[in-house]
Amino acid sequence: MPSDRSLRRKTYLLLALMVFFGSVGNTVLDKGMKALGALSLSSLAAVRSGFFATISSPTVWLGIACMIVFFVSHMLALSGADYSFVMPFSALTYALVPLLGFLFLGEHVPSLRWVGIVLIFFGVVLVNRTPPRTIDAANSAQSPEAMRPAQSSEATRSAQSGEPPHSTAIGEAR
Repeated sequence: MPSDRSLRRKTYLLLALMVFFGSVGNTVLDKGMKALGALSLSSLAAVRSGFFATISSPTVWLGIACMIVFFVSHMLALSGADYSFVMPFSALTYALVPLLGFLFLGEHVPSLRWVGIVLIFFGVVLVNRTPPRTIDAANSAQSPEAMRPAQSSEATRSAQSGEPPHSTAIGEAR
């Protein structure tokens, strides 16, 4: 069985791959689609033409390949860490994309957006201070019995004895 340290290292590697390939994939897809120009949906011939232009673009395919690596990394990260840990960490993608847009696409990123990016970064730092997994892997796939609400001791006793449980109206004393 892998150690906690090994699982933590694997989780952070997968999260880094997820953030990197998600950001790069979206940026490359944007570059590829912008190179094609605005696609028209005005007629079936225009849609067909746009489709073939899109699938014959190596830049678009590179973006798709990056997004596939992102998706696989995302699935693997979710298999070993809590959803509530992975998803906020994936928000780093939202911080990296404007930086890549600025550096590689020539986009202007307003200062207020940079403030938002810094807030996202600090939010991820806070999430990072918690353990990646808070439940035991064996308990994460609960049986139907474990998911039912616990019965009161009276209901349990009556089920064992075969007698119906005593019921009381709200506000009525026993």
